[in-house]
Amino acid sequence: MSRIDFKNVCKRYAPNAPLTINNANLTIENGEFCVFVGPSGCGKSTLLRMVAGLEDISSGDVSIGGERVNDLPPARRGVAMVFQSYALYPHMTVRENMGFGLKVFGSNAAEIDKKVRAAADILQLTPLLDRLPKALSGGQRQRVAIGRAIVKEPRVFLFDEPLSNLDAALRVQTRLEIAKLHHDIGTASMIYVTHDQVEAMTLADKIVLLRAGEDVQKKGSIAQIGTPMDLYHRPNSLFVAEFIGSPKMNILPATFESASHGSAQIRVAGHRFDVAVNADQLKAGQAATMGLRPEHMRLADSDHSPNSLPARVVHIEKLGEASLLYLEITPDTPTITLKLEGTTGIRTGENIRLQVDAADLHLFDDQGEALTRTVSLPV
Repeated sequence: MSRIDFKNVCKRYAPNAPLTINNANLTIENGEFCVFVGPSGCGKSTLLRMVAGLEDISSGDVSIGGERVNDLPPARRGVAMVFQSYALYPHMTVRENMGFGLKVFGSNAAEIDKKVRAAADILQLTPLLDRLPKALSGGQRQRVAIGRAIVKEPRVFLFDEPLSNLDAALRVQTRLEIAKLHHDIGTASMIYVTHDQVEAMTLADKIVLLRAGEDVQKKGSIAQIGTPMDLYHRPNSLFVAEFIGSPKMNILPATFESASHGSAQIRVAGHRFDVAVNADQLKAGQAATMGLRPEHMRLADSDHSPNSLPARVVHIEKLGEASLLYLEITPDTPTITLKLEGTTGIRTGENIRLQVDAADLHLFDDQGEALTRTVSLPV
């Protein structure tokens, strides 16, 4: 059993210091791939190290397979950790690095060889078993570090930003290998820490987005738990909405006018919008915030199109497969981003008109909490 439970977990590094982790409650099911993501200083690695036994828990409980592990030493928890640094022994071959942990625990040579070969096959390291780390690329070294964890046959794999030292191409390649590893070893749960939301969105069965700063003390460490599509399409707050998505969600100040039949009528920069949310609790004239993702906007057919507003192009980034247009609505509103497929003929300084469907808009109240969307969304 590899289920992991966090119950009211808190971490404070000194008696009068603010809480680094505040009231973390979550469950990671058997075989689930869970990603901890959030801004710097939010406690992602701290939470991971609590599972490993490398950090003490100030209060609350962590359980693995139904067993409370707060006081268990790391070696008895059934976990294996892959660190940001490869931490390979430079004088040992790949084979010796991968099998060293088993050797320390007294496994016989035949058993070590069998497990090392099996892990090497999974990670395509077999031709490299007799090389020293200095003869390997960065991606190969990271695979050796992952292999060293696999041979232990743990109940839980812990990854602490394992791709941050790799270049862009190797990050993609190694990310695919980690995803394949999760598929091949379906019984072990995996917790993966990253600040890269692309890694979070592409690897996770479940994302845990953590807060940082003063909000940790007021609201707790966990901002939202859910599938990647939950957090993308159903952010429960402005913080989640702005953190998940690249380019990030556009945010514009709005004024609530009325609500009817699962729809809200708001005004943004003097223009009226319908938003498919339940806004019965809002009052006319109340401040709100409208959110719209760059890829959900399009060029309007006419100046009279519903849910539209004019904008001026202030900058364009042509990426080949897409173009990002940075737009000014008014001098007093934030610059927003429009994502168009391919190469656009629109030029900097040009005036355009944007349109967006009511079902693609998000609305947040004056406390930054999301209003419930009333449309069917991807899962």
